[in-house]
Amino acid sequence: MPNVTQDTMMFRVENEENNAATVIHTVYEALKTKGYNPINQIVGYLLSGDPTYITSFNNARGLIRKLERDELLEELVRSYLKDK
Repeated sequence: MPNVTQDTMMFRVENEENNAATVIHTVYEALKTKGYNPINQIVGYLLSGDPTYITSFNNARGLIRKLERDELLEELVRSYLKDK
């Protein structure tokens, strides 16, 4: 009979290609390059979930859609509080 535990295990895989911080920076630069206000566009996407707020330039839209919006928000809050 297998050893069964009642404890919840947590397993998290950090894939550098899908890292939220990297995606946010890449999307920011793509928006800036195309002449958009990156902050406004990213906030619009986070609030609405509408990917058309993000340019498809440099595959920014595809990258941001690989992550859940809560993952992006988590990274933004982590980054903001890191220096506080």
